[in-house]
Amino acid sequence: MSVKSLGATRLFSSSSFKGSPRHLVSTLQLSNEEFAALVNKASHLKQIAKSDEPSVANHNKLLGKLVAMLFTKRSTRTRVSTEGAAAFFGAQPMFLGKDDIQLGVNESILDTTKVLSSMTSCIFARVNRHQDILDLCEHSSVPIINSLCDRFHPLQAIADLLTIKESFEPNQALKLCWIGDSNNVINDLAIASLRSGISVSISVPEGIKFDGEVQAKAQELAQASNLSFEIVNKPEQALKDANIIVTDTWISMGQESEKAEKLKQFEGYQITKELIEAGGAAPNWKFMHCLPRHQEEVNDEVFYSDRSLVFEEAENRLYAAMAVIEGFVNNKGDLLK
Repeated sequence: MSVKSLGATRLFSSSSFKGSPRHLVSTLQLSNEEFAALVNKASHLKQIAKSDEPSVANHNKLLGKLVAMLFTKRSTRTRVSTEGAAAFFGAQPMFLGKDDIQLGVNESILDTTKVLSSMTSCIFARVNRHQDILDLCEHSSVPIINSLCDRFHPLQAIADLLTIKESFEPNQALKLCWIGDSNNVINDLAIASLRSGISVSISVPEGIKFDGEVQAKAQELAQASNLSFEIVNKPEQALKDANIIVTDTWISMGQESEKAEKLKQFEGYQITKELIEAGGAAPNWKFMHCLPRHQEEVNDEVFYSDRSLVFEEAENRLYAAMAVIEGFVNNKGDLLK
């Protein structure tokens, strides 16, 4: 398969956000140690949140402050988890949907960002374009947390690696298999997995391009850690010895008009037990999906089986958001603190 860089936008702006607080754009910008620290923070905060111990010390960290949620794309897990994480630290979440504020339409991104960041402790941004995240970062005086753009989804990667950590024995050699589209979820999940010592095999239909910058970094990480990373076109090939099997929607929000073409392109990609057995997955395989799920991506037999981690994975979005607030807001970007 020929893989070329999309080349549409760079990861960071030319200024590299000089003089601004540290932002979370993608797992690409983190070190292996920093990413591990975020997953460990999420695990620790989950234990606190689920315990009967009082969390007054945590609740006071942002008491009386605002956490802005700038969403131009609707959501379920991202909205609930962000509001829950803000409340955990005593902050008031402020939701700004596409009908509440029109980013860059009625007011420039520059002006909007300066106003919002002057009144809040951080901004969770769920937007359409990666460039919008970069513009927010360039002008904000508080941390911008990328809660999804068309290129990256770092919060999902933190939640996914927490789920994997909870589901497999420590120090076990693992392989993650992705069967689906080349999209924002796998861009961050591939990097996060390799940073965590997990080999990655990606199967996308022939003709679909993978992000060139992500591929180059993935190959670098794999080589440095003696892991494997590959992009193939046959799901059975990617499934060989896989412990973690992951997919996502084939038709992203805003691509509904492409449904018929996509379904034809992804013929044979539905995850079933028959496909998993034909590919020779590891005996202890588990299934993951970031949701929402559609029937064509994975059948009920796998999705609702005892091998499925999808609902644990969804819950862990809350603790991923908590970890990010702790690291980027409370600890001012010192993720190893």
